[in-house]
Amino acid sequence: MRRSEGKVAVVTGAGSGIGRAVALALQGDGFNVSLTGRRVSELEATKANAAPGGGDMLVAAADVADHAAVKALFDATVERFGRVDLLFNNAGVFAPPVPLEELPVETWRQMVDVNLTGVFLCCQQAIAIMKKQAPRGGRIINNGSISAHSPRPFSAAYTATKHAITGLTKSIALDGRGFDIACGQIDIGNAATQMTEPMARGHGALQADLSKKVEARMDVSHVADAVLYMARLPLDTNVLSMTVKATEMPFEGRG
Repeated sequence: MRRSEGKVAVVTGAGSGIGRAVALALQGDGFNVSLTGRRVSELEATKANAAPGGGDMLVAAADVADHAAVKALFDATVERFGRVDLLFNNAGVFAPPVPLEELPVETWRQMVDVNLTGVFLCCQQAIAIMKKQAPRGGRIINNGSISAHSPRPFSAAYTATKHAITGLTKSIALDGRGFDIACGQIDIGNAATQMTEPMARGHGALQADLSKKVEARMDVSHVADAVLYMARLPLDTNVLSMTVKATEMPFEGRG
């Protein structure tokens, strides 16, 4: 019997990269998983890689910045699986690296809508369900960023939203007391996904001195393993903050 048999997870940004790896790790451990993102074809591709004998998977496309779409996602999850035990807030976007004064207001708002408001909307729905379901409670894991602690140049919008996620995580962890709701954050550095491929192809990542450097990456399976560790914990135990990174990438003393 898989350790998480019968539990239910919602994973945002589940159509690629970290979201796909985490969704498949949870499903393989027995979670029933609602896969959400904006591209149905990519979510279906994730589902097609489900482990035999693992949990069920529901494809429920949604834009996390859309209040009505997020509500429909969680309604569909409860209708299909009966409850929500875990929310992994992974969906996020980046902005082109430009000086702050050149960043379009529309780009700033898109970053806030997806990276922050989207997390808020998903947490809001999950918490309401977790408080009233029986057995009560559940866990929320937010995908933060090491850039919130040590930014790259020209990343004000992304960095600001990820700082905000840290505050939101701590607030939910506090407010979840008494309701069996645990909330933690994982900060990830250079997982080997399509998004970080330029780092390994010689194009390099922007450094603090504005030079570019090829950076080390780690297998995305290690991120999935870390999230699965957090997800398996009993609700009386919480990892409030975890950092998992490629050992040789610049972070400690970045720049």
